[in-house]
Amino acid sequence: MNNYELMVIFTPVLSEEDYKAAQKKFTSLVKENGGKVVHENPWGLKSLAYPIQKKTTGLYWVLEYSAPSDFNEKLKIQILRDETILRFMATKLDKYAVEYNGRKRSGVSTGTEKVEA
Repeated sequence: MNNYELMVIFTPVLSEEDYKAAQKKFTSLVKENGGKVVHENPWGLKSLAYPIQKKTTGLYWVLEYSAPSDFNEKLKIQILRDETILRFMATKLDKYAVEYNGRKRSGVSTGTEKVEA
């Protein structure tokens, strides 16, 4: 089982129910294929750095999960079939990234916070 982080940008025209249904679809896909969802983080509507399909905003969602290595190909196929997704990026996390994300979620100092003068 490897640790991964998936960031997805959904089209901004989705309703709140459709946005939540799309998130649930991918979390259940992870669980059905023997994986485990570690953390979900819906960022919501954010501006894009450049227009994608003539859209300047997108609904961001980050999923941290652990799954077998062959699962990512199945996930990629499902993502490419979904017309509501503008962009996605799956990243394999090493042990340091997993530790960093865990500390960040629990509120422990990670050493990368900005210090106000």
